[in-house]
Amino acid sequence: MVHGILKSLSSSVRGVSKPISSLHQAAYLLAGLTLVSQILALFRDRIFAHAFGATETLDLYYAAFRIPDLVFALVASLVSAYVLIPRIAGTTKEDTKRLLSNAVSFLLIGGGIIALFLAVLMPNIMFALFPDFASSPDRASFILLSELLLLQPILLGLSGILTSVTQVHRRFVLFALSPVLYNLGIIFGAVALYPVFGLPGIGMGVVGGALLHLLIHIPVVLHAGVFPKLIIPSKKIVLSIVRDSVPRSLALSFGALTTLLLTILASQTGEGAVTVFTLAGNLQAVPLALIGASYATAAFPVLSEEARGKRDEAFRDTLTAAGRHLIFWCSVVAILTIVLRAHLVRVIYGTGAFDWDATRLTAALLGVLVIGLAAQGFVLLASRAFYAARRSWNPLIIQIVGLLMSLLGAYGFLALAEANIHVKYFIEALLRIEDIKGSSVVFIALGATLGQIAMGVLALITLRDVAPGVAKNLLRPLFEGVAAGIMGGFAAYGVLAVLGNIASLATLSAVFTQGLVAGMVGLAVSASVLILLENREFKDLYESLRKITLSKALAPSGTALNDHPHS
Repeated sequence: MVHGILKSLSSSVRGVSKPISSLHQAAYLLAGLTLVSQILALFRDRIFAHAFGATETLDLYYAAFRIPDLVFALVASLVSAYVLIPRIAGTTKEDTKRLLSNAVSFLLIGGGIIALFLAVLMPNIMFALFPDFASSPDRASFILLSELLLLQPILLGLSGILTSVTQVHRRFVLFALSPVLYNLGIIFGAVALYPVFGLPGIGMGVVGGALLHLLIHIPVVLHAGVFPKLIIPSKKIVLSIVRDSVPRSLALSFGALTTLLLTILASQTGEGAVTVFTLAGNLQAVPLALIGASYATAAFPVLSEEARGKRDEAFRDTLTAAGRHLIFWCSVVAILTIVLRAHLVRVIYGTGAFDWDATRLTAALLGVLVIGLAAQGFVLLASRAFYAARRSWNPLIIQIVGLLMSLLGAYGFLALAEANIHVKYFIEALLRIEDIKGSSVVFIALGATLGQIAMGVLALITLRDVAPGVAKNLLRPLFEGVAAGIMGGFAAYGVLAVLGNIASLATLSAVFTQGLVAGMVGLAVSASVLILLENREFKDLYESLRKITLSKALAPSGTALNDHPHS
């Protein structure tokens, strides 16, 4: 019966999972659908901010994710789409099904054992990492939540295996809908389950969202005829996959470890610091997902096929095209975000228990973190290029450098702020947080941004090993993007100054209206500058948006999983 239901579901969603072959169309389509997911994520965070504010309760919630995230990086990523896509692109159904079956079985067995082991040791682990939380009245709920969240990396890992089929078939609509369902699950947990079960109720919502994240890919896998089955994993096949994925898994682990260590540092700067640091990071992740992740995701299957076919010139052209757009749009958005950061944070988070000091501190953190937006986006794209070219150790080296620079930067800035009161006051005054308690967390954000920029520079340098000549092609879009962003930023700031003298910002509608008008003026000025510069990326944006339709699909550019490409 279950198989019949899945078959029916496969037939019903086939119409909304059409293949998209154009790089720019796929990227902008992904960006549009990702926007829906990010809006839901911001709505989720707004619910948390309204209910809890920057308090210990929300600190506990965000801290509880750190170990599960590390488990995902260490275990689930060993058999993720990024190592499977290059292997299944152009292969037969039988080979693909065998590969997926081994990957799924390995994850369920290996990941399940590790999750059970960590669940038993969870109280000792969490209170060793976050000793301040040991005296919390919610300590029992904190541990239960941490244990419950260990199911999340297993479910998301299974989803990551199946999404390799979704991406190879260019079913980017379903791929982008996964995080939408994930966030809906978390929202349900926060609204419906938290009042009944407390913090563990939100964890139940997270697990439910992760399950939906997995289930949406099943129709495509069934339609492709490669649905995996539970088997005893083949040592030869699993070792072959793991051998190639170990560098990426370690790279993700270092990224998760960086987040964990910075979160531990933030927890020591005062109550609510973990919350504002996380919320600022979540807000900065919106343009990163819309721009960086969209282009990296859209480019990866194409890069994999070109690398597999040894089409070096096409590989370089694809990477250059994606890199130009990514760097360009990140530059524009980063500058406008810095100007409008206070309005963005106040509109999205400034409600209920989230007071004005928390809003100002989160805005300051956002302004610092978004400086590294272009670097973060480029690291995502460069990593995909390295994985496609089977140079999996390069992203690991980049992440190690990022970890070291982030920690050294965070400790260094904190030490500098303690040793020199004038430097501390200058930075806090520049960010307008000199009178806020717990403002030291901003120096941790400076360290994180330093690490991201170092990673971006190193990625750009090492990329010449697989695609020489890409770096020089990124200078023009970078300069034009910065120029357009600066002009648009000045225009937006001028509008804010004028409107601030006309209307009070005592209500949410006034803040939203002022920020919206300033943002629109800033974007209009930026667009005018780009038109005057005859910017190539801006022209590509117009053409791609004009051609994107969900009712008329384009055929895949390469061989799909089945013996015959789908139409």
